[in-house]
Amino acid sequence: MKPTSEAHVAQLGLAVVDVAACDDQTAFAVQALLAGRWPTPSADRAIRVPGEPGVRLRCHLDVRQELRSQL
Repeated sequence: MKPTSEAHVAQLGLAVVDVAACDDQTAFAVQALLAGRWPTPSADRAIRVPGEPGVRLRCHLDVRQELRSQL
């Protein structure tokens, strides 16, 4: 996985969340939960890192946006 870019955390309210999960389905479920609360670009694939268990997925959040309610 690439190092976190300074641009993604350059201002208050910006965050990078790295998800480690056993499989793609679980990683994308976590991404969907985050995206349901805050605007976040969606990753189209999870990454398998050789020698590490499971998959990785990175989410970029802007928590300055109004929190969406879970209806």
